Amino acid sequence: MSHSFVFSSESVGEGHPDKVADLISDSVLDACLAQDKHSRVACETLVKSNQVVIAGEITTSAQLNYEQVIRDAIRAIGYTHDDDVFHADKVFIHNCVTRQSPDIAQGVDARAVDGKETAEQGAGDQGLMFGYACNETPEMMPTAIMFAHRLGRELTKLRKAGIVSWLRPDAKSQVSIRYENDKPVRVENVVISTQHAASARHADIRDFLIEHVIRKVIPASMMDSETKFFINPTGRFVVGGPEGDCGLTGRKIIVDTYGGWGRHGGGAFSGKDPSKVDRSAAYMCRWVAKNIVASGLAEICELQVAYAIGYPEPVSIWVDTMGTGKVPDEVISKAASKVFSFKPAEIVRQLDLLRPIYRETTNYGHFGKDGLPWEQTNRTAELVAAAR
Repeated sequence: MSHSFVFSSESVGEGHPDKVADLISDSVLDACLAQDKHSRVACETLVKSNQVVIAGEITTSAQLNYEQVIRDAIRAIGYTHDDDVFHADKVFIHNCVTRQSPDIAQGVDARAVDGKETAEQGAGDQGLMFGYACNETPEMMPTAIMFAHRLGRELTKLRKAGIVSWLRPDAKSQVSIRYENDKPVRVENVVISTQHAASARHADIRDFLIEHVIRKVIPASMMDSETKFFINPTGRFVVGGPEGDCGLTGRKIIVDTYGGWGRHGGGAFSGKDPSKVDRSAAYMCRWVAKNIVASGLAEICELQVAYAIGYPEPVSIWVDTMGTGKVPDEVISKAASKVFSFKPAEIVRQLDLLRPIYRETTNYGHFGKDGLPWEQTNRTAELVAAAR
């Protein structure tokens, strides 16, 4: 019996208010790590109208000019037009950052303290994290989220290159994929909403985005005469970014991961140093899942780990290949535990995470990008050997 369904995923542009907040938080993190790789950073950002508020806990020897870091991040996004209410040089900045709680620090630090079972570095919090990989796309990511990200990246590329003068930073994209017997076969519809200059005509925006963004990014073989395009469906999108909506760090967790196709443990990424396992262990799970699929042990892999704060070993590791495994899931799980270490300190070491690489992750997903250490498929041979 044929099994048919439609699945949708969205992405958002660099100028989306939540992504503005994410980039500021990750910019602060990178600035700390550039001077002090042992910085402990949990930076939260709120943006609205012409205001920026940063808060959280940071313990570092780095000497930061927070105002300069924030303004440079906003400028890189493109909020520099004379009519921008939220403008890189004009926003008011409020700094509410304090130091990390000593009670949390003693659990994370690699030292013995009263009440802690081990002197090893522990997890920075309790929680559960997921990783996912599949063989649908070259990036080993679900199709809908990768198409949505590609649309967003192309919009940004055209805007920053000045190809059209009316594009503005805030944007969202969404793609709906038809599946037949669990295989992606066609694009049902595409939604793009992009902020624009007041002088731009809706018809011109629609024609340009269909011809120079959608048809450039999405393979012709995945579209047909029935594919629908929804371009700026409200008819006007001049007021955008933090002027139009409040932005908060960590509010786009599904955009950041698998577009809703793979599960999510609930923890956000941006602004957190890698001692926080809701970021680093999610990266670790992606690395392991991707290597399992790349090794040929499965066509699909979802992996979950869970931690207790201050404790170095995960309290659980679970692997599900959704019926696509070439060997039993228990065998793959044992092989993964043999090849990879899931201890927080070892995650940092294996992926070399004490570097200022986090601004690269902020936009268009934390997964599926070349050059990020958790996207390597460098442990496949060891996995196959361990699974024999």
